[in-house]
Amino acid sequence: MTLDHTTTALRISVVSPARPGHHGAGTGHGLIGMRERAETAGGTLTYGPGPDGTYAVHASLPTRAPAEHS
Repeated sequence: MTLDHTTTALRISVVSPARPGHHGAGTGHGLIGMRERAETAGGTLTYGPGPDGTYAVHASLPTRAPAEHS
């Protein structure tokens, strides 16, 4: 796992070895929920297999709350 921050964003990356055909015991909604929460905060979340046999999850979250529009 790596963490990186600037004055405008916090970036989190998690990369793990992937096992072809392996599916965890979860419901399959964890990554979708994480992406929805990141977007609600004004950030992004991407995930997927890498060409080197790994699986990566990358989040970028703003360090300041998004401006509200009235």
